[in-house]
Amino acid sequence: MGSYFITGIGTDVGKTVVAAIVTQALKADYWKPVQSGLDTTDKGTVASLVDNDQSYFHEESYRLNTPMSPHKSAEIDNVLIDLQQIKRPHTNNHLVIEGAGGLLVPLNQDKTIADLILPDDKIIVVSSGYLGSINHTLLTVESLKSRGLTCSGIIYNHVDLDGTIEVIEKMTGVPTLGHLKKENEINKQIINQYAQEFKETLHSL
Repeated sequence: MGSYFITGIGTDVGKTVVAAIVTQALKADYWKPVQSGLDTTDKGTVASLVDNDQSYFHEESYRLNTPMSPHKSAEIDNVLIDLQQIKRPHTNNHLVIEGAGGLLVPLNQDKTIADLILPDDKIIVVSSGYLGSINHTLLTVESLKSRGLTCSGIIYNHVDLDGTIEVIEKMTGVPTLGHLKKENEINKQIINQYAQEFKETLHSL
């Protein structure tokens, strides 16, 4: 069984939707190590979108009240995020791990989301199609390489710019795992459709 770490090129690029798709495709467990903002949690969102009887949704290591960068949200809650307290759940299933924001989002004064990634993780980067997304995607892949980590593939969300995916593939050598269209609504049916589409590719990572 493998671990799949979902990170993004920034905030609001679709990590949680992609995490739901990967969880459904692999019938995997899901875990969000650090949750900032409790009105709507990513765990709750993924659980509401995944439709199989094998996935288990593990509790976060840190649940912070304010929807901000984890280090700032923790400061407001008078909490110090200690990576020694972020322990991966034990499971006999695949495990999908969703980061917070981008790869270098701070957890405390010297650690970032990237420090939660292990060498054996299959790292999936979520990219989007906003102006500047090519630069942010290349920076994310480069940052992973500088840490001795390998990006297993990129899933593109709402990328309509001509040539965007092609130039990223050429400059990084990272394969495209899938492309999400602009959907009017994200529901279980949509998640399952993408899960079926991506299943073979994800299993082959």
